[in-house]
Amino acid sequence: MRPSLSLLLWVALVSWGLVVPVARAQPVRETRAQRHARVDALFATWRGKASPGCGVGVSRDGVRDYVKGHGLANLEFGVPLTPRSSFNLASITKQFVAFSIGLLAQEGKLSLDDDVRKHVPELPDHGKRITVAHLMHHINGLREQGQLLSLAGWRGEDLYTEEDVLWVQSRQRGVNFAAGEEVLYGNAAYSLLGIIVRRVSGKSLRAFADERIFKPLGMVDTSFRDDLAPPIPQRVTGYMPRAEGGWRLSSADLGYNGTSAVYSSVNDLLTWQQNLLDGRLGGTALRDLLQTSGRLNDGRETGYGGGLRLGAYRGLRTVSHDGYVAGFRTESILFPEQKLAITVLCNDGKIDPTVLARKVAEVYLGGLLKDMTPPAVVVPAEELAALAGSYWSPQTDEVVRLEVKDGALREVGSSAALTPIGQGAFLPAEPTPGVWRFNASAAPGAPVLGIQDFWPTTREFVRVREPMPTVGELEALVGQYRSDEVDMTYTVRLVDGKLALSWFRRDDLLLEPVGGNRFVSSFGAVSFTKGASGGVDGMLVSSRRLRRFRAERVSRGAPVPSAGTSAPGPR
Repeated sequence: MRPSLSLLLWVALVSWGLVVPVARAQPVRETRAQRHARVDALFATWRGKASPGCGVGVSRDGVRDYVKGHGLANLEFGVPLTPRSSFNLASITKQFVAFSIGLLAQEGKLSLDDDVRKHVPELPDHGKRITVAHLMHHINGLREQGQLLSLAGWRGEDLYTEEDVLWVQSRQRGVNFAAGEEVLYGNAAYSLLGIIVRRVSGKSLRAFADERIFKPLGMVDTSFRDDLAPPIPQRVTGYMPRAEGGWRLSSADLGYNGTSAVYSSVNDLLTWQQNLLDGRLGGTALRDLLQTSGRLNDGRETGYGGGLRLGAYRGLRTVSHDGYVAGFRTESILFPEQKLAITVLCNDGKIDPTVLARKVAEVYLGGLLKDMTPPAVVVPAEELAALAGSYWSPQTDEVVRLEVKDGALREVGSSAALTPIGQGAFLPAEPTPGVWRFNASAAPGAPVLGIQDFWPTTREFVRVREPMPTVGELEALVGQYRSDEVDMTYTVRLVDGKLALSWFRRDDLLLEPVGGNRFVSSFGAVSFTKGASGGVDGMLVSSRRLRRFRAERVSRGAPVPSAGTSAPGPR
């Protein structure tokens, strides 16, 4: 039988590179029951047990193939998880905020190029204009709201409101970086976008999303929670495991609307993922807007669209987002070319849904997935030992401490090892993306470690070589420090030979020295600055999403109380 002319033409176009064949989901070689059994096996740990667990949904070619709950939605009453159980989506919320912004932009009610202060005039002028698009793509440079509020006296599971977010952001005199220069994921941007939706539309984010997104798509289990009073049908409770065994309840209603306030089910999220494929609601232009990467000022793509991570997994393009908040961990991943959507929503704060979602993808995509991981190499023990130590980033003011434990290089206190792949490069443990690169031949004072994660901006670190502080040098740091940016006074004391930092509603935070006036803590890096006279004049606090937050020294030397006495702003 002779091949048809059309077939010959297609083969020729492929060979010339004018047509690229699209990898489709692999032909079905097993029964539906067999495939489901393989997915069931991935979640067997939680099935039929009195523990929290996960809701799992899979859709391909627009048809639901697997939708099931594993574990309990509520331990007190033994309520099982179902496809309609309503989870806090955590940061998956962001894509609904971005979609709302896109709808308003389509109607000409705002522009992505608008200065944010046009809609939120409470924000200070940080010198360089910050736009709505800067917020959407995480290239705005704003400091992280949760860490600022913690420094203002909020505890880990305290509720914070729109008033609180605006209060703390309006007081900031500094940013992490100038808008468009870097990309750094954070929640402040999407809280502000949620405020913009309300102010521009004249409706609450809940009412706007219900009317314009959830009801038109038939997402009956989905809503923004902007009022803590009304009950949520089939609501799931979040839990965290106790070190001694058992579980503790976690409050999931602590985030403001734009960041982690949508409750939804596996069933509804599959409907939403289908809209990300076909653009039935909002049209293909809005669908494409959410799936178009932001760009830095130098033109580099950030890999983040409108509340969506734009990446790849084992050679296949993905559109995804994960989330974590107080006892809930979530993952939603879409393989657009294969028309495969996977959602994993969990109510155990220690479950990693990203790893599980990828394993589900392997069940459905099989041989289409490539092994992209470079092979591990053996690094002599003495070479690993030479890499251990403390590193500081002049760019971000972060401190990274490395040790060799159980024959592997890892961050101090971490159970996850870094895997060497040769030429000074190491891979973090799955599912963390990126690479760590060491430059053993760097000149003195030059960066010797570069860390690149999901984002295109590489953080560069130098070795901390200053000697450890003496007792006398530690005593010179004791005193009180004041920040008007969060209306708080901080106390530094010497406790059993170590520095301790405390403030209103916060227990002592132990400061571990790494060299000179630089310390690390469970909150992040803490360092102390000196004025022209040589005396200590301030304290800096830095972490991944907060750079060089400063408190001025207001008293020194004399014994001070164990906690700051000033209360924060609005509660």
